[in-house]
Amino acid sequence: MAALARTLGIFGAFVAVVGAAFYPIYFRPLLLPEEYKKEQSINRAGIVQEDIQPAGLKVWSDPFGRK
Repeated sequence: MAALARTLGIFGAFVAVVGAAFYPIYFRPLLLPEEYKKEQSINRAGIVQEDIQPAGLKVWSDPFGRK
């Protein structure tokens, strides 16, 4: 019984670590899209897309835009 508890504890800790790593990368932008839109508008201010976009590639779009 102790071996089962230890195995479940190790597995649970692994799941918790993976979840904690994914939260700021994936879930936080989904929960707070306005904050990230504002940040991207500040980061992209002064950038002319035509000057840096390679020919034949899709032009930047809003990553938070819904289809």
